[in-house]
Amino acid sequence: MASNRHLGRMIVLQTLYEYEFRVQSEDKWANASEILKRNLERYKSSIDDASFIEQLVDGVIARQTDLDSQLAPLAPEWPIEQISRIDRAVLRLGLYELLYSTEKVPHKVVINEAVELAKSFGSDNSGKFVNGVLGTAYRTLVEGSSDETKPTDG
Repeated sequence: MASNRHLGRMIVLQTLYEYEFRVQSEDKWANASEILKRNLERYKSSIDDASFIEQLVDGVIARQTDLDSQLAPLAPEWPIEQISRIDRAVLRLGLYELLYSTEKVPHKVVINEAVELAKSFGSDNSGKFVNGVLGTAYRTLVEGSSDETKPTDG
């Protein structure tokens, strides 16, 4: 299951990256659902929990503005639009999982998965950058919030 979830997150990252690229290129046919469907088809023999992947893609896209506004103060030297597209997608995915995912994945697993994705697909410094930002996000946005003020998915 764990390696399946890792592949799932890779598919989520690929989908988010392509979708943002196409939207920013003013591709009027950019459709996250179609991109995800194509990506899932490519790996269908290795994926048995497509709902996990769909929930992550839909959640990150639906909450992108909110995620970006929460990420901005965590990396003040790097305005969100100046962060590389791949790092931005990894950060959004990781932050979404930390704050809003209905799956109860331990924060260390979420951060480690994000770091591994950043190392695999980002630049030489991406892993450290993602680790620092998501570590700070966990400490300030998750640990620092009480049960009454903790973000919910509803």
